[in-house]
Amino acid sequence: MLSYFLSMLMLVFAVASIIAGIFTAYFGSGKSRAVGAILIIIGLIVFVLFMWGAELLTSFMGAPPTIMNFRGVITNGVVAVIGAVVGALIALGIFLMAIMKA
Repeated sequence: MLSYFLSMLMLVFAVASIIAGIFTAYFGSGKSRAVGAILIIIGLIVFVLFMWGAELLTSFMGAPPTIMNFRGVITNGVVAVIGAVVGALIALGIFLMAIMKA
């Protein structure tokens, strides 16, 4: 149970940080661009930790700690997240069509 929570937390945090960092760095100015770059770096670090927990980087990082062993839960968790995102996008699309027609 903790493995599902921790693996999906790390994956979604990494992806969201990278996307937010890209938007902030592209559309921001001055200090905002620096914040965007920092968000991208943090997202990449967390993504590397996630990949290590999935045992995809064990050849040069060694075995991950027991709490970060996501080997068996990655597929189920990623499918669940993709299902949640698709459901949210369908609901958002229906909502937008409904308010545009009204």
